Amino acid sequence: MTRLAVWCALLALSSSAANPQLDALLKNIEARYNRAQSLKLTFSETYVGVGHAPARTESGTLYLKKPGRMRWEYTSPAGKLFVSDGKQVFLYTPAQRRVELSKLKQSDDLRAPMAFLLGKLDFSKEFRSFESRSEGANTWITAEPKNPNLEFSRVEMLAASNGQILQLHVTGVGNSRIDFSFSDEVLNAPVASVEFGFRVPSGVEVVNESTR
Repeated sequence: MTRLAVWCALLALSSSAANPQLDALLKNIEARYNRAQSLKLTFSETYVGVGHAPARTESGTLYLKKPGRMRWEYTSPAGKLFVSDGKQVFLYTPAQRRVELSKLKQSDDLRAPMAFLLGKLDFSKEFRSFESRSEGANTWITAEPKNPNLEFSRVEMLAASNGQILQLHVTGVGNSRIDFSFSDEVLNAPVASVEFGFRVPSGVEVVNESTR
């Protein structure tokens, strides 16, 4: 699926529904992340493809910093790194001795649009309908896109009452699915800008996806 389109659509969930509680929650989410300068959290991601392929789960620590910088530091699989300086994205897989390079705005990886989370939330466009349901003290928000030509059909987000995003599920048109779980969130966490750079290790293959 087009990863950047998925996340941009998530960030544009309509707030026009006649549901004041949901509208207030969306505004809390906007306020929480638009005011933050940096973010640190623990993540787990699970991808379920089409067919009988087994689900793949990975985890680690995510750092975000305005403007558009991010660092996905994996503990499982150990050493894997997905990092962006705001312009380029580097995916380093040590087991394969390989680095994939692409432009941030052109990347089709679902992690890439997370770089735009801080300061870019505006729940006012793109979705024709959505629903909400409670899960304990938290709320699931489910939405369908207005544009039928997008490569995803459903977005679900679990949020706490203070606006913290706890989980994110995206369903593709072909019923593939990627689920993110987030915990241990620290707003305005101290993180040096140097952490968002990447130096290619010696002897590692570099594949430039932007030229393909």
